[in-house]
Amino acid sequence: MSSNSGRVYKDLQRAGGPIIVVERVTDVAFGELVEVLCGDGTTRRGTVLDVSEARAVIQVFEGAEGLSLRGTSVKFLGKALEFNVSPALLGRIMSGAGNPLDGMPLPFEGTTRSIYGSAINPVTRDYPMDVIETGMTVMDSMNTLVRGQKLPIFSGNGLPHNELAAQIARQAKIRGSQENFAVVFAAMGVKNDDATFFRDELERTGALETAAMFINLASDPPEERLLTPRFALTLAEHLAFDHDYHVLVILTDMTNYCEALREMTSARGEVPSRKGYPGYLYSDLAEIYERCGRVKTAKGSITQLPILTMPNDDITHPIPDLTGYITEGQIVLDRELHQKGVYPPINPLPSLSRIMKDAIGGERTREDHPNVANQLYSSYARVGNIRSLAAIVGAEELTESDQCHLRFGDAFEDRFIGQGRDERRTIEDSLQVAWELLGLLPRDALHRVSPKQLETYYVAHDGASDSQGA
Repeated sequence: MSSNSGRVYKDLQRAGGPIIVVERVTDVAFGELVEVLCGDGTTRRGTVLDVSEARAVIQVFEGAEGLSLRGTSVKFLGKALEFNVSPALLGRIMSGAGNPLDGMPLPFEGTTRSIYGSAINPVTRDYPMDVIETGMTVMDSMNTLVRGQKLPIFSGNGLPHNELAAQIARQAKIRGSQENFAVVFAAMGVKNDDATFFRDELERTGALETAAMFINLASDPPEERLLTPRFALTLAEHLAFDHDYHVLVILTDMTNYCEALREMTSARGEVPSRKGYPGYLYSDLAEIYERCGRVKTAKGSITQLPILTMPNDDITHPIPDLTGYITEGQIVLDRELHQKGVYPPINPLPSLSRIMKDAIGGERTREDHPNVANQLYSSYARVGNIRSLAAIVGAEELTESDQCHLRFGDAFEDRFIGQGRDERRTIEDSLQVAWELLGLLPRDALHRVSPKQLETYYVAHDGASDSQGA
Protein backbone atom coordinates (compact mmCIF):
# COMPACT_ATOMS: atom_id res chain seq x y z
CA MET A 1 0.00 0.00 0.00
CA SER A 2 0.97 3.66 -0.13
CA SER A 3 3.35 5.42 2.20
CA ASN A 4 0.83 8.26 2.39
CA SER A 5 -0.84 6.79 5.45
CA GLY A 6 -2.65 9.30 7.67
CA ARG A 7 -2.34 12.25 5.31
CA VAL A 8 -5.46 14.46 5.13
CA TYR A 9 -6.67 16.23 1.96
CA LYS A 10 -9.33 18.91 1.71
CA ASP A 11 -9.43 19.63 -2.02
CA LEU A 12 -12.69 17.96 -3.03
CA GLN A 13 -13.61 18.59 -6.64
CA ARG A 14 -16.90 16.69 -6.72
CA ALA A 15 -19.26 14.91 -4.33
CA GLY A 16 -22.33 13.15 -5.64
CA GLY A 17 -24.06 9.80 -5.30
CA PRO A 18 -21.49 7.45 -3.79
CA ILE A 19 -18.50 9.20 -5.40
CA ILE A 20 -16.15 11.95 -4.29
CA VAL A 21 -13.14 13.22 -6.24
CA VAL A 22 -10.05 14.55 -4.45
CA GLU A 23 -7.55 16.76 -6.29
CA ARG A 24 -3.76 17.08 -5.89
CA VAL A 25 -3.08 13.74 -4.18
CA THR A 26 0.17 11.84 -4.35
CA ASP A 27 1.23 8.29 -3.51
CA VAL A 28 -2.28 6.84 -3.30
CA ALA A 29 -3.02 3.21 -4.26
CA PHE A 30 -5.99 1.59 -5.94
CA GLY A 31 -8.25 -0.08 -3.34
CA GLU A 32 -6.79 1.96 -0.48
CA LEU A 33 -9.08 2.53 2.50
CA VAL A 34 -10.01 6.12 3.34
CA GLU A 35 -11.86 7.92 6.10
CA VAL A 36 -14.15 10.73 5.01
CA LEU A 37 -14.29 13.35 7.78
CA CYS A 38 -17.64 15.13 7.47
CA GLY A 39 -18.34 18.69 8.52
CA ASP A 40 -20.76 17.54 11.25
CA GLY A 41 -18.02 15.54 12.98
CA THR A 42 -19.08 12.11 11.71
CA THR A 43 -16.83 9.77 9.78
CA ARG A 44 -17.62 7.65 6.76
CA ARG A 45 -15.50 4.98 5.12
CA GLY A 46 -14.58 4.57 1.49
CA THR A 47 -12.10 3.06 -0.90
CA VAL A 48 -10.07 4.36 -3.83
CA LEU A 49 -11.60 3.32 -7.16
CA ASP A 50 -9.37 5.16 -9.60
CA VAL A 51 -6.08 7.03 -9.36
CA SER A 52 -4.34 9.40 -11.76
CA GLU A 53 -1.28 11.57 -11.30
CA ALA A 54 -3.15 14.24 -9.37
CA ARG A 55 -6.64 12.92 -8.66
CA ALA A 56 -8.27 10.11 -6.69
CA VAL A 57 -11.82 8.87 -7.23
CA ILE A 58 -13.27 7.49 -4.00
CA GLN A 59 -16.34 5.35 -3.42
CA VAL A 60 -17.97 6.22 -0.09
CA PHE A 61 -19.65 3.19 1.46
CA GLU A 62 -22.37 5.21 3.16
CA GLY A 63 -22.83 7.46 0.11
CA ALA A 64 -21.80 11.08 -0.45
CA GLU A 65 -25.21 12.58 0.27
CA GLY A 66 -24.97 15.68 2.44
CA LEU A 67 -21.22 16.17 1.99
CA SER A 68 -20.01 19.66 1.16
CA LEU A 69 -16.92 20.35 -0.92
CA ARG A 70 -15.46 22.78 1.61
CA GLY A 71 -16.42 21.12 4.88
CA THR A 72 -15.20 17.60 4.08
CA SER A 73 -11.71 16.13 4.47
CA VAL A 74 -10.34 12.81 3.28
CA LYS A 75 -7.77 10.77 5.20
CA PHE A 76 -5.89 8.02 3.32
CA LEU A 77 -5.09 5.10 5.63
CA GLY A 78 -2.43 3.36 3.52
CA LYS A 79 -4.11 -0.07 3.65
CA ALA A 80 -6.97 -2.00 2.09
CA LEU A 81 -10.26 -2.66 3.88
CA GLU A 82 -9.60 -5.32 6.50
CA PHE A 83 -11.64 -7.68 8.64
CA ASN A 84 -10.69 -9.32 11.93
CA VAL A 85 -11.55 -12.98 11.38
CA SER A 86 -11.82 -15.71 13.97
CA PRO A 87 -13.71 -19.00 14.57
CA ALA A 88 -15.44 -17.05 17.35
CA LEU A 89 -17.51 -15.39 14.61
CA LEU A 90 -19.45 -18.63 14.19
CA GLY A 91 -22.86 -18.16 15.72
CA ARG A 92 -22.75 -14.44 15.01
CA ILE A 93 -24.89 -12.20 12.76
CA MET A 94 -23.17 -9.26 11.07
CA SER A 95 -23.99 -6.56 8.57
CA GLY A 96 -22.72 -6.67 5.03
CA ALA A 97 -19.76 -4.56 6.18
CA GLY A 98 -18.81 -6.90 9.03
CA ASN A 99 -20.41 -4.93 11.88
CA PRO A 100 -22.29 -6.92 14.56
CA LEU A 101 -26.10 -6.98 14.36
CA ASP A 102 -26.72 -9.27 17.32
CA GLY A 103 -25.92 -6.78 20.07
CA MET A 104 -22.57 -8.31 20.98
CA PRO A 105 -19.09 -6.93 20.29
CA LEU A 106 -16.79 -8.49 17.75
CA PRO A 107 -14.24 -10.91 19.26
CA PHE A 108 -10.90 -9.46 20.34
CA GLU A 109 -8.84 -12.42 19.20
CA GLY A 110 -8.33 -13.26 15.57
CA THR A 111 -6.38 -12.42 12.45
CA THR A 112 -6.72 -9.20 10.49
CA ARG A 113 -6.98 -9.77 6.76
CA SER A 114 -7.74 -7.70 3.68
CA ILE A 115 -11.19 -8.54 2.34
CA TYR A 116 -9.83 -8.43 -1.21
CA GLY A 117 -8.49 -11.95 -1.32
CA SER A 118 -7.33 -13.59 -4.51
CA ALA A 119 -8.32 -16.68 -6.45
CA ILE A 120 -6.66 -19.92 -5.37
CA ASN A 121 -3.51 -20.62 -7.35
CA PRO A 122 -4.33 -23.45 -9.83
CA VAL A 123 -0.97 -25.07 -9.05
CA THR A 124 -1.91 -25.47 -5.37
CA ARG A 125 -5.49 -26.63 -6.00
CA ASP A 126 -6.56 -30.13 -5.06
CA TYR A 127 -9.29 -31.81 -7.12
CA PRO A 128 -12.73 -31.89 -5.40
CA MET A 129 -13.59 -35.49 -4.53
CA ASP A 130 -15.84 -35.71 -1.45
CA VAL A 131 -19.58 -35.19 -1.13
CA ILE A 132 -21.40 -32.55 0.92
CA GLU A 133 -24.81 -34.01 1.76
CA THR A 134 -27.45 -31.28 1.53
CA GLY A 135 -30.36 -33.49 2.56
CA MET A 136 -32.18 -32.55 -0.68
CA THR A 137 -32.89 -35.70 -2.69
CA VAL A 138 -32.76 -34.33 -6.22
CA MET A 139 -29.47 -32.58 -5.47
CA ASP A 140 -27.72 -35.35 -3.57
CA SER A 141 -28.79 -38.06 -6.02
CA MET A 142 -28.62 -36.38 -9.42
CA ASN A 143 -26.62 -33.16 -8.99
CA THR A 144 -24.31 -33.97 -6.13
CA LEU A 145 -22.51 -31.12 -4.37
CA VAL A 146 -18.79 -31.82 -4.00
CA ARG A 147 -16.40 -30.30 -1.46
CA GLY A 148 -14.53 -27.44 -3.14
CA GLN A 149 -17.12 -27.03 -5.91
CA LYS A 150 -18.98 -23.88 -6.93
CA LEU A 151 -22.52 -24.87 -7.87
CA PRO A 152 -24.96 -21.98 -8.47
CA ILE A 153 -28.73 -22.15 -8.08
CA PHE A 154 -30.62 -20.41 -10.89
CA SER A 155 -34.04 -19.23 -9.79
CA GLY A 156 -36.75 -16.82 -10.88
CA ASN A 157 -38.69 -14.13 -9.09
CA GLY A 158 -41.33 -15.66 -6.86
CA LEU A 159 -39.72 -19.11 -6.69
CA PRO A 160 -38.76 -20.48 -3.24
CA HIS A 161 -34.99 -20.01 -3.50
CA ASN A 162 -34.89 -18.36 -0.07
CA GLU A 163 -36.60 -21.38 1.52
CA LEU A 164 -34.22 -23.72 -0.31
CA ALA A 165 -31.17 -21.70 0.76
CA ALA A 166 -32.27 -21.76 4.40
CA GLN A 167 -33.03 -25.49 4.28
CA ILE A 168 -29.62 -26.32 2.81
CA ALA A 169 -27.94 -24.09 5.41
CA ARG A 170 -29.77 -26.00 8.16
CA GLN A 171 -29.26 -29.50 6.78
CA ALA A 172 -25.90 -29.61 5.00
CA LYS A 173 -23.15 -31.72 6.53
CA ILE A 174 -20.02 -33.66 5.64
CA ARG A 175 -21.02 -37.19 4.78
CA GLY A 176 -19.60 -39.94 6.98
CA SER A 177 -17.11 -37.68 8.75
CA GLN A 178 -16.67 -35.89 12.05
CA GLU A 179 -14.52 -33.14 10.53
CA ASN A 180 -15.30 -29.53 11.37
CA PHE A 181 -18.05 -28.11 9.17
CA ALA A 182 -19.38 -24.55 9.04
CA VAL A 183 -21.78 -22.49 6.94
CA VAL A 184 -21.10 -18.87 5.98
CA PHE A 185 -24.35 -17.32 4.82
CA ALA A 186 -24.25 -13.97 2.98
CA ALA A 187 -27.50 -12.25 1.97
CA MET A 188 -27.28 -9.23 -0.33
CA GLY A 189 -30.01 -6.68 -0.95
CA VAL A 190 -32.70 -8.69 0.87
CA LYS A 191 -35.91 -7.33 2.38
CA ASN A 192 -36.31 -7.11 6.14
CA ASP A 193 -38.76 -10.01 6.26
CA ASP A 194 -36.37 -12.22 4.27
CA ALA A 195 -33.50 -11.32 6.61
CA THR A 196 -35.70 -12.18 9.59
CA PHE A 197 -36.68 -15.47 7.94
CA PHE A 198 -33.05 -16.50 7.39
CA ARG A 199 -32.13 -15.62 10.95
CA ASP A 200 -35.13 -17.38 12.51
CA GLU A 201 -34.64 -20.53 10.43
CA LEU A 202 -31.04 -20.99 11.52
CA GLU A 203 -31.78 -20.13 15.15
CA ARG A 204 -34.85 -22.40 15.29
CA THR A 205 -32.87 -25.52 14.43
CA GLY A 206 -29.65 -24.61 16.22
CA ALA A 207 -27.77 -24.41 12.90
CA LEU A 208 -26.62 -20.88 13.73
CA GLU A 209 -24.14 -22.31 16.25
CA THR A 210 -21.93 -23.49 13.37
CA ALA A 211 -22.80 -20.67 10.98
CA ALA A 212 -21.94 -17.01 10.46
CA MET A 213 -24.41 -14.67 8.77
CA PHE A 214 -23.73 -11.47 6.85
CA ILE A 215 -26.91 -9.52 6.11
CA ASN A 216 -27.05 -6.60 3.66
CA LEU A 217 -30.57 -5.20 3.48
CA ALA A 218 -32.17 -3.66 0.42
CA SER A 219 -32.23 -0.36 2.33
CA ASP A 220 -28.47 -0.49 2.98
CA PRO A 221 -26.10 1.36 0.64
CA PRO A 222 -25.37 -0.51 -2.61
CA GLU A 223 -21.67 0.14 -1.94
CA GLU A 224 -21.92 -2.19 1.05
CA ARG A 225 -23.52 -4.84 -1.17
CA LEU A 226 -20.28 -5.08 -3.13
CA LEU A 227 -18.36 -5.78 0.08
CA THR A 228 -20.69 -8.41 1.58
CA PRO A 229 -19.47 -11.50 -0.34
CA ARG A 230 -15.88 -10.44 0.20
CA PHE A 231 -16.33 -10.19 3.97
CA ALA A 232 -18.01 -13.62 3.96
CA LEU A 233 -15.29 -15.24 1.86
CA THR A 234 -12.52 -13.72 3.98
CA LEU A 235 -13.98 -15.45 7.03
CA ALA A 236 -14.45 -18.68 5.04
CA GLU A 237 -10.80 -18.65 3.92
CA HIS A 238 -9.63 -18.23 7.50
CA LEU A 239 -11.80 -21.08 8.76
CA ALA A 240 -10.85 -23.42 5.90
CA PHE A 241 -7.16 -22.82 5.45
CA ASP A 242 -6.11 -21.80 8.97
CA HIS A 243 -8.44 -23.99 11.06
CA ASP A 244 -9.20 -26.94 8.73
CA TYR A 245 -12.94 -26.35 8.50
CA HIS A 246 -14.99 -27.51 5.55
CA VAL A 247 -16.99 -24.37 4.79
CA LEU A 248 -20.15 -24.06 2.72
CA VAL A 249 -20.63 -20.47 1.54
CA ILE A 250 -24.17 -19.56 0.47
CA LEU A 251 -24.40 -16.27 -1.45
CA THR A 252 -27.88 -14.91 -2.12
CA ASP A 253 -28.81 -13.05 -4.23
CA MET A 254 -25.94 -12.52 -6.69
CA THR A 255 -28.31 -10.66 -9.00
CA ASN A 256 -28.65 -7.95 -6.32
CA TYR A 257 -24.86 -7.81 -6.16
CA CYS A 258 -24.61 -7.35 -9.93
CA GLU A 259 -27.33 -4.68 -9.91
CA ALA A 260 -25.34 -2.77 -7.28
CA LEU A 261 -22.23 -3.11 -9.43
CA ARG A 262 -24.12 -1.72 -12.43
CA GLU A 263 -25.39 1.17 -10.32
CA MET A 264 -21.89 1.99 -9.11
CA THR A 265 -20.30 1.88 -12.54
CA SER A 266 -23.05 4.11 -13.88
CA ALA A 267 -22.39 6.62 -11.09
CA ARG A 268 -18.71 6.63 -12.04
CA GLY A 269 -19.58 7.34 -15.65
CA GLU A 270 -18.09 4.14 -17.04
CA VAL A 271 -19.03 2.95 -20.52
CA PRO A 272 -21.69 0.24 -20.13
CA SER A 273 -21.58 -3.13 -21.86
CA ARG A 274 -24.23 -5.85 -22.27
CA LYS A 275 -27.57 -4.76 -20.73
CA GLY A 276 -25.83 -1.89 -18.97
CA TYR A 277 -23.49 -4.04 -16.89
CA PRO A 278 -19.78 -3.18 -16.90
CA GLY A 279 -17.53 -4.91 -19.38
CA TYR A 280 -15.60 -6.47 -16.50
CA LEU A 281 -18.65 -8.22 -14.97
CA TYR A 282 -17.14 -11.61 -15.85
CA SER A 283 -13.84 -10.91 -14.11
CA ASP A 284 -15.61 -9.35 -11.11
CA LEU A 285 -17.76 -12.45 -10.64
CA ALA A 286 -14.72 -14.66 -11.15
CA GLU A 287 -12.93 -12.83 -8.31
CA ILE A 288 -15.72 -14.05 -6.02
CA TYR A 289 -16.37 -17.52 -7.40
CA GLU A 290 -12.73 -18.53 -7.69
CA ARG A 291 -12.11 -17.90 -3.99
CA CYS A 292 -13.33 -21.41 -3.29
CA GLY A 293 -11.87 -24.87 -3.63
CA ARG A 294 -9.38 -27.17 -1.95
CA VAL A 295 -5.64 -26.68 -1.64
CA LYS A 296 -3.01 -29.38 -1.28
CA THR A 297 -1.46 -27.82 1.82
CA ALA A 298 -4.67 -27.63 3.92
CA LYS A 299 -7.25 -30.10 5.13
CA GLY A 300 -10.13 -27.62 4.88
CA SER A 301 -12.15 -26.59 1.86
CA ILE A 302 -14.52 -23.87 0.63
CA THR A 303 -17.63 -24.83 -1.31
CA GLN A 304 -19.89 -22.20 -2.84
CA LEU A 305 -23.63 -22.19 -3.51
CA PRO A 306 -24.31 -18.83 -5.19
CA ILE A 307 -28.02 -18.18 -5.68
CA LEU A 308 -29.19 -15.80 -8.38
CA THR A 309 -32.60 -14.80 -9.73
CA MET A 310 -32.82 -14.71 -13.51
CA PRO A 311 -34.62 -11.57 -14.76
CA ASN A 312 -37.73 -12.73 -16.67
CA ASP A 313 -36.57 -16.35 -16.12
CA ASP A 314 -33.98 -15.72 -18.86
CA ILE A 315 -31.10 -18.16 -18.43
CA THR A 316 -29.21 -16.32 -21.22
CA HIS A 317 -29.20 -13.08 -19.18
CA PRO A 318 -25.61 -11.87 -18.55
CA ILE A 319 -25.61 -12.81 -14.86
CA PRO A 320 -26.56 -16.53 -15.17
CA ASP A 321 -24.76 -16.73 -18.52
CA LEU A 322 -21.40 -15.56 -17.15
CA THR A 323 -21.90 -17.47 -13.90
CA GLY A 324 -22.33 -20.67 -15.90
CA TYR A 325 -18.99 -20.12 -17.62
CA ILE A 326 -17.15 -19.77 -14.31
CA THR A 327 -18.83 -22.43 -12.18
CA GLU A 328 -19.04 -26.24 -12.36
CA GLY A 329 -22.69 -26.71 -13.19
CA GLN A 330 -26.03 -25.28 -12.10
CA ILE A 331 -29.21 -26.15 -10.21
CA VAL A 332 -32.28 -24.80 -12.02
CA LEU A 333 -35.58 -24.04 -10.28
CA ASP A 334 -38.58 -24.59 -12.55
CA ARG A 335 -41.71 -22.41 -12.54
CA GLU A 336 -43.94 -25.17 -13.92
CA LEU A 337 -42.98 -27.53 -11.09
CA HIS A 338 -43.59 -24.72 -8.61
CA GLN A 339 -47.07 -24.17 -10.04
CA LYS A 340 -47.77 -27.89 -9.52
CA GLY A 341 -46.97 -27.42 -5.83
CA VAL A 342 -43.66 -29.32 -5.95
CA TYR A 343 -41.05 -28.22 -3.41
CA PRO A 344 -38.21 -27.78 -4.05
CA PRO A 345 -39.07 -27.13 -7.72
CA ILE A 346 -35.67 -28.28 -9.01
CA ASN A 347 -35.83 -29.48 -12.61
CA PRO A 348 -33.12 -32.16 -12.91
CA LEU A 349 -32.97 -32.08 -16.72
CA PRO A 350 -31.33 -28.64 -17.20
CA SER A 351 -29.48 -29.02 -13.88
CA LEU A 352 -25.94 -30.32 -13.84
CA SER A 353 -23.07 -30.99 -11.46
CA ARG A 354 -20.05 -31.37 -13.72
CA ILE A 355 -17.73 -33.05 -11.23
CA MET A 356 -20.15 -35.31 -9.33
CA LYS A 357 -19.02 -38.36 -11.34
CA ASP A 358 -15.69 -38.33 -9.51
CA ALA A 359 -17.28 -38.04 -6.05
CA ILE A 360 -19.99 -40.73 -6.09
CA GLY A 361 -20.16 -44.50 -6.28
CA GLY A 362 -18.17 -47.18 -4.53
CA GLU A 363 -17.18 -46.29 -0.98
CA ARG A 364 -17.90 -42.57 -1.44
CA THR A 365 -21.71 -42.95 -1.64
CA ARG A 366 -23.01 -46.31 -2.92
CA GLU A 367 -22.01 -48.51 -5.84
CA ASP A 368 -25.34 -48.08 -7.67
CA HIS A 369 -25.46 -44.28 -7.32
CA PRO A 370 -23.95 -43.32 -10.73
CA ASN A 371 -26.13 -45.77 -12.68
CA VAL A 372 -29.29 -44.85 -10.78
CA ALA A 373 -28.69 -41.14 -11.49
CA ASN A 374 -28.24 -41.89 -15.20
CA GLN A 375 -31.37 -44.04 -15.28
CA LEU A 376 -33.45 -41.36 -13.57
CA TYR A 377 -32.25 -38.76 -16.09
CA SER A 378 -33.06 -41.06 -19.00
CA SER A 379 -36.48 -42.09 -17.73
CA TYR A 380 -37.61 -38.60 -16.73
CA ALA A 381 -36.47 -37.18 -20.09
CA ARG A 382 -38.64 -39.80 -21.80
CA VAL A 383 -41.58 -38.76 -19.63
CA GLY A 384 -41.48 -35.31 -21.20
CA ASN A 385 -41.69 -36.77 -24.71
CA ILE A 386 -44.55 -39.09 -23.75
CA ARG A 387 -46.50 -36.24 -22.13
CA SER A 388 -46.18 -34.25 -25.35
CA LEU A 389 -47.44 -37.26 -27.32
CA ALA A 390 -50.33 -37.82 -24.90
CA ALA A 391 -51.40 -34.20 -25.34
CA ILE A 392 -51.82 -34.91 -29.06
CA VAL A 393 -53.22 -38.45 -29.31
CA GLY A 394 -54.64 -38.87 -25.81
CA ALA A 395 -53.32 -40.95 -22.94
CA GLU A 396 -55.58 -43.89 -23.77
CA GLU A 397 -53.74 -44.39 -27.09
CA LEU A 398 -50.36 -44.88 -25.44
CA THR A 399 -48.63 -48.24 -25.05
CA GLU A 400 -48.55 -49.93 -21.68
CA SER A 401 -44.88 -49.01 -21.32
CA ASP A 402 -45.69 -45.36 -22.02
CA GLN A 403 -48.47 -45.51 -19.43
CA CYS A 404 -45.92 -46.80 -16.91
CA HIS A 405 -43.62 -43.88 -17.72
CA LEU A 406 -46.46 -41.41 -17.16
CA ARG A 407 -47.13 -42.92 -13.74
CA PHE A 408 -43.40 -42.84 -13.04
CA GLY A 409 -43.18 -39.15 -14.03
CA ASP A 410 -46.00 -38.10 -11.71
CA ALA A 411 -44.57 -40.12 -8.81
CA PHE A 412 -41.04 -38.86 -9.53
CA GLU A 413 -42.13 -35.23 -9.22
CA ASP A 414 -44.27 -35.88 -6.15
CA ARG A 415 -42.04 -38.22 -4.13
CA PHE A 416 -38.49 -37.79 -5.46
CA ILE A 417 -38.19 -34.12 -6.37
CA GLY A 418 -40.75 -33.11 -3.78
CA GLN A 419 -39.98 -33.33 -0.07
CA GLY A 420 -40.93 -31.53 3.10
CA ARG A 421 -39.43 -28.18 4.06
CA ASP A 422 -38.12 -29.76 7.26
CA GLU A 423 -37.42 -33.18 5.77
CA ARG A 424 -33.80 -34.24 5.57
CA ARG A 425 -32.95 -37.32 3.52
CA THR A 426 -29.64 -39.13 3.47
CA ILE A 427 -28.24 -40.34 0.15
CA GLU A 428 -29.30 -43.88 1.13
CA ASP A 429 -32.85 -42.61 1.74
CA SER A 430 -32.85 -40.92 -1.66
CA LEU A 431 -31.57 -44.00 -3.48
CA GLN A 432 -34.22 -46.10 -1.74
CA VAL A 433 -36.94 -43.77 -3.04
CA ALA A 434 -35.33 -43.89 -6.50
CA TRP A 435 -35.51 -47.70 -6.67
CA GLU A 436 -39.12 -47.68 -5.46
CA LEU A 437 -39.99 -45.35 -8.34
CA LEU A 438 -37.98 -47.33 -10.87
CA GLY A 439 -40.15 -50.29 -9.84
CA LEU A 440 -43.00 -48.50 -11.65
CA LEU A 441 -41.17 -49.10 -14.94
CA PRO A 442 -40.73 -52.38 -16.81
CA ARG A 443 -37.50 -54.15 -16.07
CA ASP A 444 -36.41 -54.09 -19.71
CA ALA A 445 -36.88 -50.29 -19.80
CA LEU A 446 -34.01 -49.88 -17.33
CA HIS A 447 -30.98 -49.83 -19.59
CA ARG A 448 -28.68 -47.68 -17.45
CA VAL A 449 -28.35 -49.95 -14.43
CA SER A 450 -26.43 -53.22 -14.34
CA PRO A 451 -28.09 -56.66 -14.18
CA LYS A 452 -26.53 -57.18 -10.76
CA GLN A 453 -28.04 -53.93 -9.46
CA LEU A 454 -31.43 -54.90 -10.90
CA GLU A 455 -31.19 -58.22 -9.14
CA THR A 456 -30.31 -56.53 -5.84
CA TYR A 457 -32.63 -53.52 -5.75
CA TYR A 458 -35.38 -53.77 -8.38
CA VAL A 459 -38.91 -54.75 -7.33
CA ALA A 460 -41.64 -54.41 -9.96
CA HIS A 461 -45.05 -53.12 -8.85
CA ASP A 462 -48.11 -51.12 -9.92
CA GLY A 463 -48.49 -52.73 -13.31
CA ALA A 464 -44.82 -52.94 -14.26
CA SER A 465 -43.56 -56.42 -15.14
CA ASP A 466 -40.58 -58.14 -16.65
CA SER A 467 -42.55 -58.88 -19.81
CA GLN A 468 -43.49 -55.30 -20.73
CA GLY A 469 -41.43 -53.74 -23.48
CA ALA A 470 -39.82 -50.34 -23.41
